Amino acid sequence: MLISGRGSNMAALLYASQAPDCPYEIVLVASNVPDAPGLVLAAAEGVPVFARAHTGMKRAEFDAVIDAELERRGAEFVALAGYMRLLSDGFVAKWAGRCLNIHPSLLPAHKGLDVHEAVLAAGETVTGCTVHLVTPALDDGPILGQVRVAVLPGDTAETLADRVHYAEHQLYPRVLADLVSAADSTAAWLERVRSLALALPEAEEKLSHGSPGFFVRGGKFFAYFSRDHHGDGITALLVKASGVEEQAMLIDQDPDLYFRPAYFGPSGWIGIRLDLGDIDWRHVEDWLTRSWRDSAPKRLASLPF
Repeated sequence: MLISGRGSNMAALLYASQAPDCPYEIVLVASNVPDAPGLVLAAAEGVPVFARAHTGMKRAEFDAVIDAELERRGAEFVALAGYMRLLSDGFVAKWAGRCLNIHPSLLPAHKGLDVHEAVLAAGETVTGCTVHLVTPALDDGPILGQVRVAVLPGDTAETLADRVHYAEHQLYPRVLADLVSAADSTAAWLERVRSLALALPEAEEKLSHGSPGFFVRGGKFFAYFSRDHHGDGITALLVKASGVEEQAMLIDQDPDLYFRPAYFGPSGWIGIRLDLGDIDWRHVEDWLTRSWRDSAPKRLASLPF
């Protein structure tokens, strides 16, 4: 989780995570404000914390520092909880579909700051809060959940904010739990593979051999998402090894993770199982990048990234 202040939504997510049936755990609370009160609360509850002031650093440079800490702790999702800093496009792209935020209005209404003042100025009788996925545009990502809150006669921005906070604390843990739970589904695995594959230069997708396939424009296929291919009951990523010798070596080293896929195996492709639990997405990303380089035209294969 990323915070900048007292972290009341962070606290709500943290305490909800202690329920026996909660599908997520908090591995890090990080802040761009070293003396943020929420860090004290998180540390007192035994959650690892990290803080560094962003002063004097470019946005992408600072986000790279935060990203390195997230990776070090093994984070798979990022929840913004009062994080008062815009994220760089590169950070948002890397965590696409896995970074979420809560906003104190019924989006798309009243984006940005001073939300409660805007609600009262408009004479509205209902407001609320929204949890959404983070995209480069401010408060503009796909909506994951909302709660409505009545505006009462005589409300001030402060009294309205208090009640919206209660709603936020109920909504955010439920939505995060749903998102994390859904990430274990086959459809979620495909979306994750797709986002990683299509982030590579000039990568495109089309159905091939009955599976979603990814290829380089002007080049060849470099990966397939295989689901029960030839009735094997396995969900896996198929990528190019250097040949049948490396294929055999990989299978010998880890026969649970790697396998020789039907049809593709004789050509040296390797299958990497995704249905074993605890997917190592960095490992998947590395294989996609390697396979992409082996398939891309020379004008692209030498690109540094």
